[in-house]
Amino acid sequence: MTKSSESVDPSTEGATTSSGPAPRRGSSKDDKQLPIWQEMFLLLGIALVLAIVIKAFFMQAFYIPSGSMNDTLVLNDRILVQKLSYWSGDPERGDIVVFEDPDNWLQAAEMRSATNPITKALELFGLYPTGGHLVKRVIGVEGDVVKCCDRRGRMVVNGVPLNEKSYLAEGEAPSLIKFETKVPEGSIWVQGDNRSNSADSRVHLGDPGGGFISEERVVGKVFTVVWPWDHAKLLERPATFDAVE
Repeated sequence: MTKSSESVDPSTEGATTSSGPAPRRGSSKDDKQLPIWQEMFLLLGIALVLAIVIKAFFMQAFYIPSGSMNDTLVLNDRILVQKLSYWSGDPERGDIVVFEDPDNWLQAAEMRSATNPITKALELFGLYPTGGHLVKRVIGVEGDVVKCCDRRGRMVVNGVPLNEKSYLAEGEAPSLIKFETKVPEGSIWVQGDNRSNSADSRVHLGDPGGGFISEERVVGKVFTVVWPWDHAKLLERPATFDAVE
């Protein structure tokens, strides 16, 4: 046990010991709170920092600007993307993912970028259309052989036909484009749920990238629609992909 370098002589007049009342520190001047306007700026600053951290590492909001994912995601839907999903794993078949535009897939009309500070601030919080990103469903992952179609017109992955009725837009065929391709390492194959109105991997087969999306471009997994209220829902991976090996 260590001892203090200073000693207290209890016989000294006016001396106090540790058992006595603690002296009051500070003054009423020191106890004054910050002015309300300073507190507001402090709270706003903390909220902004938290929003940026959450957006960068955990979750991000996006806006749906087209009908390529009808009726799962429709025009003007606000969705939340979970970034943690792929920190310890790769995208899975059936996931809906947001990814960076790989090679000018987006048309100029779809690139809705904000130019003034207000809309830039709204975009930061996901309240304004975010350009440069697309949202599609993962149909194949690295090593998969994806084919359209079997004799019954169904998409086939690794020889297993998919039952896509739970997510394809009403009346949509699985694909009007015939193809067969193998997904390279570190990539995914994506298609929209509104197949006849989706410029997805199938449309870009002849591009330098072959229509594949590098996993490094994937922002995260879409797990919920948060607005509008009448379309709010949680999104789950379709059971048909469980049979694919």
